[in-house]
Amino acid sequence: MIPVRTALAWGAAALVVAVPFLIAAASPFHAYRSAPYVAASLAGVLGLSLLFVQPLLAAGWLPGARLARMRRWHRRVGTTLVVLVAIHVGGLLIASPPDAIDALLLRSPTPFSVWGVIALWAVVLTGLLVALRGRMRLRPARWAAIHNALALVVVLGTIVHAVQIEGTMGTMSKWALCAAALLVAVAAVARTRLGALRR
Repeated sequence: MIPVRTALAWGAAALVVAVPFLIAAASPFHAYRSAPYVAASLAGVLGLSLLFVQPLLAAGWLPGARLARMRRWHRRVGTTLVVLVAIHVGGLLIASPPDAIDALLLRSPTPFSVWGVIALWAVVLTGLLVALRGRMRLRPARWAAIHNALALVVVLGTIVHAVQIEGTMGTMSKWALCAAALLVAVAAVARTRLGALRR
């Protein structure tokens, strides 16, 4: 039988991920949008939700599973995030090429676009850092420091990008998700740095 504490922790994490996504999926703003735009929008919402899960897995803060197993899931979720970002950007490129290209070239008049591009490149660099880890002659502590710094850029850039958009996400659910993602990201990075300093 699953312990109550474990069930509550995993259930709460699932709600934080699922509720904003379901609210966005039911949004009337999608009624007259093309399929690529809807896919891009939902991929962005799900990616933001997974940014809340990633630090929990990396730090081993979800009870009921060994740290090594959670770290494996951390890598899998990281791969999923890269795919979701690709769907988000690709869908927007298909749905509205001029707007998407202007955003990628930092020519867009909308401030949220800049933060989205910053988060995008931080995701790309993080993916490369992970993929090339075996070839990079970096000490584990140095690699972790770079990875954590990029992760914070991803989280901060995505949050600022999201909160400036009046779109499919519910206002309360969006702010709650952003606050939760920022809190666990900062806490996980701080825990890692404190551990490194103690060692």
